[in-house]
Amino acid sequence: MLIKRKEFLQVGSLATASFMLPKFLKAFERPMMVPPGNKVVVVIQFSGGNDGLNTVIPVRNDIYYRERPRLAIAKDKALSLTADTGLNPALEVFKDLYDDGSLAIMNNVGYPNPDRSHFRSMDIWHSASESNEYINTGWLGRYLDAQCKGCDKPTQAMELDDVLSLALKGSANKGLAFKDPRKLYNTSNGRFIKDINSDHSYGEETIDYLYKTMSATLSSAEYIFKQSKIHPTAQIYPNTGLGKDLKTIASLIFSDINTKVYYVSLGSFDTHVNQDNQQKRLFTELNDAVKAFTADLKSNNRFDDVLMMTFSEFGRRVSQNASNGTDHGTANNMFFVSGGLKEKGILNAMPDLADLNEGDLKHTVDFKNVYATVLNKWLGADDKMILGSKFSYLDFI
Repeated sequence: MLIKRKEFLQVGSLATASFMLPKFLKAFERPMMVPPGNKVVVVIQFSGGNDGLNTVIPVRNDIYYRERPRLAIAKDKALSLTADTGLNPALEVFKDLYDDGSLAIMNNVGYPNPDRSHFRSMDIWHSASESNEYINTGWLGRYLDAQCKGCDKPTQAMELDDVLSLALKGSANKGLAFKDPRKLYNTSNGRFIKDINSDHSYGEETIDYLYKTMSATLSSAEYIFKQSKIHPTAQIYPNTGLGKDLKTIASLIFSDINTKVYYVSLGSFDTHVNQDNQQKRLFTELNDAVKAFTADLKSNNRFDDVLMMTFSEFGRRVSQNASNGTDHGTANNMFFVSGGLKEKGILNAMPDLADLNEGDLKHTVDFKNVYATVLNKWLGADDKMILGSKFSYLDFI
């Protein structure tokens, strides 16, 4: 059977997963227990540009209330962190994490010469490039490349999505994108896929490569599915997209799979219109999923060595628009959740609303300093080689 390229590409999710397959996955087909101290990073991407000012709220700032007469969150509605700062009322579990010392908040994170395009700004965050620089690999993909040089047990990264983000694409190694281990396994065992894999009359160099890649994926799909079932979590998770994703991630963290990076997205936070309802809905999904996830990690003694971090490609403008929403802005805040934080609470000054750049917040922390810190201090990697330059480390881990 000779299959043409077009037919091959129509296989769908498995074909997508095949292209994203780390070449080293088959090396993990023997048990290798992850030691309890093995550090794991879980990245939650707020897609669409989350409004940071209605996330971490300057509850005593007159400019905030003046510029958002209908959109500002009242002080008595915000979840109090300090005398000057509150949290969005939908983020109750983050308030609890703040109180028990396992939440850190970094304000004013961004980059010089910010871009207000969703796609371009997300590429900058994914690739860790300068705003005038174009790079076709991601910061976590290059981490995979760096970890795989000369090592017999390379690490891997997984994204709970149908398509792999640029962040997890390296030059030699890439993360694996899939939505559900069972679905990936069932797809890989479908008759059509097995018929393709059993035929070796390739007849074309490009198709020959794709066949071989798919053959490796079949084995990896079964392996990942089995690992996800080794230690099924007893924790009850919400039946939402993020709830299901974090439940899958927890099961894999508790297994012996050697994965140090997990990546999920939530959105869209592009709240030009009717922001209150949209942000509340997304934050409720976030809150409930993170509540189950952190409880799960704590009960399984993994909370200290898992770092969850959130980011968005940009924040929103300080002033509300005419549609009870906000338009594309610049700097934003990030959350860090872990039992292993060295610094907790609000790490730096809140945004200075009296000192804006044409109506937008000025960044005071380059996000590449955050990446360097996570790579070096948490993952034990050569951040300078991965990021291409030396950036200052922060002290929260």
